Amino acid sequence: MATKCSKCGPGYPTPLEAMKGPREEIIYLPCIYRNTGTKAPDYLATVDVDPMSPQYSQVIHRLPMPHLNDELHHSGWNTCSSCFGDSTKSRNKLVLPCLISSRIYVVDVGSEPRAPKLHKVVEAKEVQAKCDLSYLHTSHCLASGEVMISTLGDPNGNGKGGFVLLDGETFEVKGTWERPGGAAPMGYDFWYQPRHNVMISTEWAPPNVLKDGFNPAHVEAGLYGSSIHVWDWQRHEIIQTLPMKDGLIPLEVRFLHNPDAAQGFVGCALSSTIQHFYKNEGGTWSVEKVIQVPSKKVKGWLLPEMPGLITDILVSLDDRFLYFSNWLHGDVRQYDISNPRQPRLAGQIFLGGSIVKGGPVQVLEDPELKCQPEPLVVKGKRVPGGPQMIQLSLDGKRLYLTTSLYSAWDKQFYPDLVREGSVMLQIDVDTVNGGLKLNPNFLVDFGKEPLGPALAHELRYPGGDCTSDIWI
Repeated sequence: MATKCSKCGPGYPTPLEAMKGPREEIIYLPCIYRNTGTKAPDYLATVDVDPMSPQYSQVIHRLPMPHLNDELHHSGWNTCSSCFGDSTKSRNKLVLPCLISSRIYVVDVGSEPRAPKLHKVVEAKEVQAKCDLSYLHTSHCLASGEVMISTLGDPNGNGKGGFVLLDGETFEVKGTWERPGGAAPMGYDFWYQPRHNVMISTEWAPPNVLKDGFNPAHVEAGLYGSSIHVWDWQRHEIIQTLPMKDGLIPLEVRFLHNPDAAQGFVGCALSSTIQHFYKNEGGTWSVEKVIQVPSKKVKGWLLPEMPGLITDILVSLDDRFLYFSNWLHGDVRQYDISNPRQPRLAGQIFLGGSIVKGGPVQVLEDPELKCQPEPLVVKGKRVPGGPQMIQLSLDGKRLYLTTSLYSAWDKQFYPDLVREGSVMLQIDVDTVNGGLKLNPNFLVDFGKEPLGPALAHELRYPGGDCTSDIWI
């Protein structure tokens, strides 16, 4: 097990040291009530994931936010492994930006990790006044001690991929990270790699386009993103924009964890591709498609062809495996990325989705499967929706997932998910030969929450994980 030094800051000195960290015992995840019909605030749930605990796979605490319709979405830390060398820093606050209300909630998870409490609310008007930004998404902590949050738009709902900077101690809004007038046309996720003086950001769509649901005509009109932006990390400005072939709706971006690595991956939801980006010898950046999930010809669905819809991706801490979820097709995949330019499928598991047997969708032509997969039943519950957010244990042996994407799209693509609530599942991972197997003893059913079925989203461990921590 990794040793924790008394004079070190948060996290671990290297990704490989993090793999030796303690097994996860609790997980924090936001639960959303917007678009469900339940007039209650979103809340932060704490789930017990210790198999030795009598409360295993149960929600042990709920922290409601003070307002309605925030749409909690992703979360990040006040500080992480990027500050490992600073013993004055402590990972004790979870930062929760709101996708719709544009508030920022700061939650104290240090005082009582199993019973978090609200520490501060940053109102949207402060973000808008100081940054002219709204619709907040990804939060990452920086080595400077600041917190940086990506945005989808301006206060009027137009596309604007900027970055809000917070003081990591007071959580005051300091302004934008990018130079004045230097925001990208659209925003979503980002990841930085200081040793190569680079940050990569992605694009979803302007808030006015996506906030009420998905309209295929908006894709035809070119209103959804299909490029990634390469930023100079020190100068805070875009140096390249890379349009991607078969790269519609690039969402999650992950560099390899090795801070010397000059390459990574982005998952393109609508095109259902994994794109590999890398630094050229001359210092410029390029991107290439390395995985394509083929669409299925279907009957009884929104469109005649159904994409996989890759909505979340992650890389194991040893940079050996890439995992992603196909929210519509219903499978989670594991790829060996020992050669990042030629990923090899190592594991796959179906966990619900839109093409299960007995459902409204008939598959007419499928280049991958011989028959439609069986519906997923865990502990007597038929699971609605498909696998969406994923999180890997530090040692790489357990993959956790939830089934909600975004309340407006949940309502459109999986109305039964909104009626019944989402679930949290756990998959056992074979890290030697590859392979994924469902743990039949683990189920958190958010359909049974006290105030009604809720939509649970992104997953976080108190000590950091492979999607929150960046090594410098």
